[in-house]
Amino acid sequence: MIIHPQFDPVAIQLGPLAIHWYGLMYLLGFASFLILGNYRIKRGHAFLTSKLLDDLLMYGAVGVVLGGRLGEVLFYQPGYYLSHPLEILMVWKGGMSFHGGFIGVLIGVALFARKHGRSFWEVTDFIAPLVPLGLAAGRIGNFINGELWGRVADPKLPWAMLFPQAKMDDLIQAQQSSDLMVTLLQYGGLPRHPSQLYEFALEGLALFALLWCFSAKTRVRGQVSALFLIGYGLARFGSEFFRTPDAGIFGQSDVISMGQWLSLPMIVIGLALFYVFGRRKAA
Repeated sequence: MIIHPQFDPVAIQLGPLAIHWYGLMYLLGFASFLILGNYRIKRGHAFLTSKLLDDLLMYGAVGVVLGGRLGEVLFYQPGYYLSHPLEILMVWKGGMSFHGGFIGVLIGVALFARKHGRSFWEVTDFIAPLVPLGLAAGRIGNFINGELWGRVADPKLPWAMLFPQAKMDDLIQAQQSSDLMVTLLQYGGLPRHPSQLYEFALEGLALFALLWCFSAKTRVRGQVSALFLIGYGLARFGSEFFRTPDAGIFGQSDVISMGQWLSLPMIVIGLALFYVFGRRKAA
């Protein structure tokens, strides 16, 4: 049985200054955005300059941090943060909602497009293939922090993992089933799916490959953005079957999780937009 490595969440300690792995993953995501973005600019696949790309990153970074944190507070743990309001500012501890961050980025992109007189879809088509590697970095941050662990897995699964951070959840679940209690006593915990790594592969690497290849050819404006909505929505919806469901504002459910509820509109809107933009191409 694999045991989670229990990484120190602090990557670098410089006296009173602590640099957390979670923050470094965000920096890695922003760096990959700039590297890939500048590559596309040099290849002539963008209307931007390197200076404008830096400006776009600033809008996106503010949007993803503010939106991601507010999304976590409003969508997933409103009761907890209402009781602990100061912890809303403790971003380094983790707890960022993708869907909230996504809304924040869309607002930032809309402001950027308006400022520079560009089409909203033109900007989103450019940034869509640059985003998944940043998402992949974020999932690695989740894994390092030992958060967002997966559902209980078959002990025979070669990569099933024990998460010491989930000890309380393990005990609660084991009390509901004699078989799980036997497993708990045998292994000292319940084996779980390392769902952070599943999301790293699906929402990060696979989605990046799909969007990068699709956008390599000239597409009708808006189609790359629509494919991002479809691809991320499906990847997140599927990975949620292996991730311990968050309670969210609708309460905890083993049937459909909060993450799946939030992903469904992305899939539906993405399919509709892809169809509409495809009709525009035919016309």
